[in-house]
Amino acid sequence: MSIYDYKVKTISGEETTLTPFRGKTLLIVNVASECGFTVQYEGLEKLYQKYKDKGLVVLGFPCNQFGGQESGDESQIKSFCETKFHVTFPLFSKVDVNGAGASPLFEYLKKERKGFLGSGIIKWNFTKFLVGKDGEVMKRFAPQTTPDLIEKDLVF
Repeated sequence: MSIYDYKVKTISGEETTLTPFRGKTLLIVNVASECGFTVQYEGLEKLYQKYKDKGLVVLGFPCNQFGGQESGDESQIKSFCETKFHVTFPLFSKVDVNGAGASPLFEYLKKERKGFLGSGIIKWNFTKFLVGKDGEVMKRFAPQTTPDLIEKDLVF
């Protein structure tokens, strides 16, 4: 199974897969609106705007598993992202990234690129996975790694 086969829901609740993003460089991020790293939305949007014409797509997956930092519903999340940070990159419905109810997409990402010291879990919001245009998971970045520091790792 490739990354493009995993089912996900858009922020509007429509079921889809990542197939529409085949051939693009993806930056997949578990995001939250009330996190100390929430300001990274600004950097993620800048990165997206700078490189979207070259094939970069940032994909934001809200997650409420870390300190209840994404307590709103999808419409509140979408509104917050659009009004506060002018986010235009694709957002998806809330997911769990760890545990029994974890999104299969995030299970796959964690298996492909383990965390610090080989950890198979995501430790906090704004963990980022860089996926090449061939669908291979290239790198994993810690929450504190800001989007501007990822720029050098982008491959088109």
